Amino acid sequence: MKALFSNPPWWVREDKYVDKNGVEGMLWTGGVRAGSRWPFTRNMRSGPDRFVWGDYRPYPFFMGYAASYAARETGATVAFRDSIALAESYDSYFRHLREARYDLIFIESATPSWDHDRGLIGNLTKLLPDVRVAVTGPISANADSVLDLDPVVACIKGEYEKGTVKVIEGAEGVIDHDLLTREEMNAAPFPYMDDLHAHRYWDPNPQGQVPPQAQVWSSRGCPFKCIFCVWPATMTGNDPDGAGKRSVRHYSADYMEAYLSELVERHGYQSIYFDDDTFNLGNSHVVRMCEVMGRIGLPWSAMCRADTIRKETWALMREAGCFGVKIGFESGNQWVIDNIVNKHLDLDYARGVVEECKRLGMTVHGTFTYGLPGETREQMMDTKRFIESLPLDTFQESGTAEIEGTPLATFSQGQAVTGYDGADADADYQPDTDGARKWRALAGELQRG
Repeated sequence: MKALFSNPPWWVREDKYVDKNGVEGMLWTGGVRAGSRWPFTRNMRSGPDRFVWGDYRPYPFFMGYAASYAARETGATVAFRDSIALAESYDSYFRHLREARYDLIFIESATPSWDHDRGLIGNLTKLLPDVRVAVTGPISANADSVLDLDPVVACIKGEYEKGTVKVIEGAEGVIDHDLLTREEMNAAPFPYMDDLHAHRYWDPNPQGQVPPQAQVWSSRGCPFKCIFCVWPATMTGNDPDGAGKRSVRHYSADYMEAYLSELVERHGYQSIYFDDDTFNLGNSHVVRMCEVMGRIGLPWSAMCRADTIRKETWALMREAGCFGVKIGFESGNQWVIDNIVNKHLDLDYARGVVEECKRLGMTVHGTFTYGLPGETREQMMDTKRFIESLPLDTFQESGTAEIEGTPLATFSQGQAVTGYDGADADADYQPDTDGARKWRALAGELQRG
């Protein structure tokens, strides 16, 4: 058995642009898929078969862990190819498939990329008539319709280490959620990384990143139930309506120290970014990670919430080498936070945390979303004003993406959801699966007003 874990190319179009000096050039729009919680399309420095450093490229965590796990558990010949990270063209990708002749290809997809991916998978039958395809990722919330596509033989729900083993061993159809236990997670092999991919991944925020950058997890899952959030609803849990229990599993300090030490030794990383759903869930976990990072000795940053650790722990993070954090606010309007997003975050408290992080000398990147169901224009403007009032170094504004398997998608389909009483699919609500595309439309409207 020869299996490929594939993050295929996703190119949209090439457009002409004029820079500030009046010089014309061409710029590609491409997509980011596996590794991103909200796959989207954007302008890129790179083009097909023309890699240029500096584009946002997330490491495909679920795919990397599954590739290593499947290789260990099945003995199959397993390959890993992240065409997004490589800026690979379709011609190069299909040439690789023709030459390698895989028996089974795993492809992770989500609602924003599914129209594209469905066409690409359909073309595989012409190129490799005997190949079998297994689809993974958030799109598995629509598993039955995914299986209608030839040559898809299986659709795996949730994180997919165990699911890939089942498919390699012959299982077909819908493979239901089967998550690793905390013990299994900490006994699993480290996620796949090789010299071809190691220095291609990059997230510029929060400010202070030093390339080459390692993107890692120290945990899986998040207990909070933000209406739009994808991975806790679809990958590390099965909670499309927000009524279920969401769990968090932490990697042990021993696992993380061994993993990070090997990464740094093999690939010469100069900074570490913890891209957990929420890195700082629980004071004790953060303290343990600070001890690990103190021994690793590299600058690091993390995706955090403002209200899940003690105030003094931010200082401990700084002392251990943390130079910056991302903090999710989602909105600058407390009513929207409480009644639509269901985030349970006190914005006044969050403001104090930003000020404390800045006092400690850390950079802070804030993330915000617009266009929630029931959110008014004035509430969106509250977010604009809130951003202006914070001492953020950088911030991200995006449209709220509607991705299958989340409470937002469930609500939009007219089904009941729990805890989102302010959500309202009125005439002003504009659903879109691509948050970047939605923001481009909303930003113009807000600016005009």
